[in-house]
Amino acid sequence: MQKVRVPINSFQYGEVSDSLVMRTDTAIYAASAQRVENLLVMAEGSVKKRTGLRHAYTYGLTYSASDPVKSCLASFIYDDNEQYIVSIEHQKLRFFRIVDADTITLVDTVTADTSSAALPFDQDYIKQYTTAQYGDVMFICHPLFAPRVITRTSLTNFDVSTFTFDSRPDDEVIFQPYYPFQAQGVTLNPNATSGSAVILVTSAAYWDTTGDVFPNGNFENSKHVGVTVKYHDTEIEIASVQSSTAATGSVVGTTQVRLAVVNPLRTISGTTTVEVTHLGHGFAGGETIVISEADATGGINVANINGSRVIATIIDENTYTYPAGGNSSSSADGGGNVKVTTHAPTAGWSEQAFSAKRGYPAAVVFHENRLVFGGTIAQPDTIWMSKIGSFFNFDVGNAEDIDSISLTAATGEVNEIRYLVSNRDLQVFTASNELYIPTYLNQAITPANAQIRKQTPFGAEFVKPASIDGATIFVQYGGRSIREYLYTDTEDAYTSTSVSTLSAHLIDSPQSMAVVHGGFGLSDSIAFVTRTNGEAAMFSSNRAEKRASWSRVTTNGRFAGAIAAHNRIFVNVYDEYNKLQLCEFTGDIGLDMYIYEAIPSNNLVDVSDLYANTQVVDVLATDGTTVSHIGSFTTNSASKIDISAHAGNGYTHVYVGKKFTAKLVTNAIDVNAANGAVSGDVRGISSVVLDVKNTRSIKVNGSNFSSLAGFNGKKEIRVLGYSRDPQVTIEQNDPLPFQVNGLIAELII
Repeated sequence: MQKVRVPINSFQYGEVSDSLVMRTDTAIYAASAQRVENLLVMAEGSVKKRTGLRHAYTYGLTYSASDPVKSCLASFIYDDNEQYIVSIEHQKLRFFRIVDADTITLVDTVTADTSSAALPFDQDYIKQYTTAQYGDVMFICHPLFAPRVITRTSLTNFDVSTFTFDSRPDDEVIFQPYYPFQAQGVTLNPNATSGSAVILVTSAAYWDTTGDVFPNGNFENSKHVGVTVKYHDTEIEIASVQSSTAATGSVVGTTQVRLAVVNPLRTISGTTTVEVTHLGHGFAGGETIVISEADATGGINVANINGSRVIATIIDENTYTYPAGGNSSSSADGGGNVKVTTHAPTAGWSEQAFSAKRGYPAAVVFHENRLVFGGTIAQPDTIWMSKIGSFFNFDVGNAEDIDSISLTAATGEVNEIRYLVSNRDLQVFTASNELYIPTYLNQAITPANAQIRKQTPFGAEFVKPASIDGATIFVQYGGRSIREYLYTDTEDAYTSTSVSTLSAHLIDSPQSMAVVHGGFGLSDSIAFVTRTNGEAAMFSSNRAEKRASWSRVTTNGRFAGAIAAHNRIFVNVYDEYNKLQLCEFTGDIGLDMYIYEAIPSNNLVDVSDLYANTQVVDVLATDGTTVSHIGSFTTNSASKIDISAHAGNGYTHVYVGKKFTAKLVTNAIDVNAANGAVSGDVRGISSVVLDVKNTRSIKVNGSNFSSLAGFNGKKEIRVLGYSRDPQVTIEQNDPLPFQVNGLIAELII
């Protein structure tokens, strides 16, 4: 037998999968562990006990296995001093103001019965809501409901309304996107040019006829009721549906178009032919139109140009001809400001893109001073971008640089857009691919240069992506991997690399993801990921140093969601009694669900705001300078704890909460002997030299070392025992400091 000293100098790779158990030859094995629980992996490779969870609010909601996600969190950041957390719940919104480092206050609540816009946030859909915020306004989107607009009206008040597109006051044109949903060749024919009882007849089945027929013969519960169709340049709102080919609507203004081109008429000398430039007219030969407000041109008087005319020929999509009532005396361009009125059948019509019939945007983001929507049920792979600086205006106009943009990801397959991220470019995450809309030479995206490029083929789950360390991380479709979406100059393209390969067991079925940069007292960027099983994991990243590590996070209950706000992480947690609580990771307090209370003169501390009677809690007491663990207490019938036994110690305040366990389990201690590797052989650990910092009361391989009191430096501990996979287990069950910089194990082989 011989003794070999095996050093473990770093845990920089954190907790790794047991699939690496035989990779004793790798640097990863030497700088990782089998279990890293409730420990932060530090930049230098040490591990330190995580911060505790300070209680902020009790929702009054209880966990159920059928609906585990009762609240979806979003951040609302106006500036450094005005920050909020929004809780999206079943037909309810709660607004919490982050007052300072210690205070989070519920300032407003909006419910379905108090809002001017009925809140559609049903329990079944909470997980899929997306949000985007700019200044005092936040947008919330879901493919089944019209977007909602949250407006902050004061420090403590918020209003909720339904998203409404801007309109043009002169003729009430609505600046909203349209799309031709009809099959090719299906025409629309209104029987009048104005009024509120215009019959709209299609040449084939089109109108929604789901539901019962009312006594008046109308399908008034049709999803087309309230929808606007665009007939040439005229908008008609559907009031009722009579059949699959007939509906009744109200014309917004008249079916009249003022031609965009000045002097759009051209005459040919000695003929009655008038050529009309009418951009995107959608007409067919033989249709009847009415020309009005045209000036005389080419020697043809007004009476012979204006009036009811039949289209003779279609030259192209922007040009047609008709015979005038008299011959021209010359070839000329003119006509002035011409209007065209028609109610003839045409295939050139479309329907509003967002509606109960076609669905609503699934994704929303602000990018380059535009509001950007992505993906509806009917158009899952389409993106709409507002006019620059006008977030409620989606009019394509004349395709000027500032005008609205609509484009579809024509990548050969339908890509259901789930998230949009504003980063170096506009990043597009779909169910099957990762795309982006590039920004060219630092120029803004315009209708002329906008295009969608397909990059990687992994797809995204319903977990909001987050920016970290210069990249965007997202949950791969299927929920078994977290990937990093990163642009590289060398390839002039985006790559998508898994950052969870070594620790895939920690991120199975992610539920939410929040990122802070330099939070938890670390210099690294930290991603906090909650899982559907109630556990969580933390990922720390520093790409410049090529460091990445995962650790697991557990609590006395279940994690149910997370959000980052101003470099702080807030979480929803179901406590051990299944009540939903809002908490924050903060402070060097080794307690979860803790509250901070002043000690009254009778030494009976009231904790009824959070803890009922006969509950066991742990207490840390402070005199303003030092913090001491004074033990476990059971609340009395009035939900108070009696600390009179410690009255003479000068304590002024207490932290009351639930302790949690921090645990480090090394990989099997291994070494290559003279005759080869000893993996699988029975071997023992005779002693361990720990290098610790400010560490108190730990257990090493089951032996209690409570005598450690704020110890710094190296500590030798005798650990005897034999195993085929000898390991060192270090754990702490008390709410005390704990940091391990490294260790040396004396191995007997």
